[in-house]
Amino acid sequence: MPGAPLRVAIVAADARGRDRLAGIVGDMGHAVVPLFDDPDVVLADAEIDQPDGPPVVTLGRDDAGEAGVLPRDAWPAQIDAALRAAAAGLVVRIAAPARPQFGMLSPEAPLLTPREIEVLAAIGDGLSNKEAARRLGISQHTVKFHLESVFRKLAATSRADAVHKGLRQGLIEL
Repeated sequence: MPGAPLRVAIVAADARGRDRLAGIVGDMGHAVVPLFDDPDVVLADAEIDQPDGPPVVTLGRDDAGEAGVLPRDAWPAQIDAALRAAAAGLVVRIAAPARPQFGMLSPEAPLLTPREIEVLAAIGDGLSNKEAARRLGISQHTVKFHLESVFRKLAATSRADAVHKGLRQGLIEL
């Protein structure tokens, strides 16, 4: 039953952390029980070694094979969903951060035109100006013009430097 309260044991590095997690778990309507009292799931912000015990959801730790792994600053709704999923036998992992997309660039990142990005990506693929021009259906002169603009906007001193800066800023990917 999805809305049924769970029996949750809490393992924390300190009493303050335990009280905070117990408050979150209690606010969700679950019962906080001792670890030895056969809980449905364990919520931990500290290391726990219990290979044959109930499923464990950890906060702010590296993935070490637990049933659930959440960031330390997870919202109560995320914690609740992870506890329920782990108790049901599912594995919970935080999704990888989104890849930078148009509109998500940092404010200090230079704004390249779509064509400049295409030229930079072609150079990143190891193409010469002539090969990039052929791939993009433009003249070699136009490729050179766009590369000069990319160099200026990225403050790059070479093709390799421009590609490196473009990769680091999320403008292109290889």
